[in-house]
Amino acid sequence: MAAIGAEDFIIRTEDILASETLKLFVPTARDEQLVVLLKGQTPVIIEGSRGTGKSMLLRVCEQQQLASYEKDRVLPVYVSFNKSSLLNSPSPRQFVHWMLSRVSAAIFRAVQKQGLVAGSSRALRVLTGGTDEKAAATGETRLEEIAEAFEKSYLTPDLEIDDAGVPTVEKFRNAIEDVCEDYGIRRFNLLFDEAAHIFRPEQQRQFFTLFRDLRSPRMTCNAAVYPGVTAYGGVFEGTHDAQIEQLTRDVMDPDYAKQMREIVLRQANSALAATIQSRGENFDALAYAVSGNPRLLLKIVALAGKLATGEVQSVIKEFFRVQIWAEHSGLAERYPGHKALIDFGRTFMENNAIPEAKKKNDGWRENERDIRSNVIWISKDAPAAAKEAMRLLMYTGVLSRIDEGYKGSGSQIGSRYAINIGCLVAGEVSPIPVIGELRRYNTPKRFTEFGGSNPQFAEIDRQVGTSIEADLSVNLTALLAKSVTKLDLTDHQKRALQSVELDTIGKAFEASEEKYQEAKYIGPVRSRRMRNVVMTAALEFLSG
Repeated sequence: MAAIGAEDFIIRTEDILASETLKLFVPTARDEQLVVLLKGQTPVIIEGSRGTGKSMLLRVCEQQQLASYEKDRVLPVYVSFNKSSLLNSPSPRQFVHWMLSRVSAAIFRAVQKQGLVAGSSRALRVLTGGTDEKAAATGETRLEEIAEAFEKSYLTPDLEIDDAGVPTVEKFRNAIEDVCEDYGIRRFNLLFDEAAHIFRPEQQRQFFTLFRDLRSPRMTCNAAVYPGVTAYGGVFEGTHDAQIEQLTRDVMDPDYAKQMREIVLRQANSALAATIQSRGENFDALAYAVSGNPRLLLKIVALAGKLATGEVQSVIKEFFRVQIWAEHSGLAERYPGHKALIDFGRTFMENNAIPEAKKKNDGWRENERDIRSNVIWISKDAPAAAKEAMRLLMYTGVLSRIDEGYKGSGSQIGSRYAINIGCLVAGEVSPIPVIGELRRYNTPKRFTEFGGSNPQFAEIDRQVGTSIEADLSVNLTALLAKSVTKLDLTDHQKRALQSVELDTIGKAFEASEEKYQEAKYIGPVRSRRMRNVVMTAALEFLSG
């Protein structure tokens, strides 16, 4: 892809052409290890906060396996479930039938793209819902029509959808076996992205039941999920049904700053590349502030202008004191069933965890000790509500879990979490030198402890108790009526939408490319790209 300015950075893998994924991929050793695991026979679940690169790894796996297909005969199939938030039909089986429709259609199209669809195949007709292969080659299959009907059910929630033709799991598995034998495919490698709506635990449980049931010698299932907010369900066992892996970038890795810089340079034009080269220390401060999150890095580099010291420090203060918390608190507006947990997490971090961690670092500085830390420890005996609040902080990237079962003082057991460095230093007068100290002296072995009897934990326990999943209904109509300013878009994109009266999420989501072209400087090519970006941002907003 052509080099661009920072204001036009592509921040989501979903907005990158699949064929260009490998050009933008800047792997760490951990990334390469995860891609190898994704290619294997054992099911893998990758947990990572939003923007850490889960989708990128799935796409890289897909593209590498497509390139080696003739040799290995393993056919990758990337399936995004990002539209699960739109499902709203009265059918109790809507989500399972939608999933089977989407998976069947994706596998059929993958086989078709390999030029393997020829003649009449009973097995392939199962994957099309009975649509003839010749008709499917030029139009939608029956199962694609069913999937799209479910995805539009939010518009007519009382309408029953005719889902006749959706195969049972057993018929689907038999069809996969026959397709592999008919076309010489050794196995399919399913790569599920956006596995299910994160604030609908029942969807997640149904997904992982299907995930487990689809496993066979002819099919491997892999998925990307968010940490802490994923409900695996009672029938799915992580240690037996899949290998669960964490996706993080270690800020203490000697190559960390170099790799984060390369991620930006892969999209940057020559002017920005020269600026990064001349003001490398300031750029590195931004790279450490995001604590390994590529999407956040692209966003704040775009905000930092010429990377002058004053600009960088202002961006760190503004973004990590205001914007990242606004995103976290915005979850409570969309999902009132979690409001108490979300509000508690923010209050706890701003009033307790961050001040205590900062106090320790200030003390070590005053005593001229080469120790700094952005780590907190939470006792395993903390109330369930408090631990759930920590998990929601992991989803938004304010925290990342280092490990579980770690001994604190008095041999108590708990979990260690790393505070996002930008959040930790945002209150400093001069964040850049403080980040420099953390780069040099940070150690996870020193941390701030919060025991199970912490008074703040007791308060959220009184508010929520065990009703952690209570009142999780999602009002799609209300969410779609919200302003487009709620979406994770650039200011320029938001103004362009508002200029043509696409001022609500629903209007922007439903509008045609022609409507987008009414905005100034938005031609046919750019309108298609912008509409795709807006739809992705809208689906992300709706799903959490």
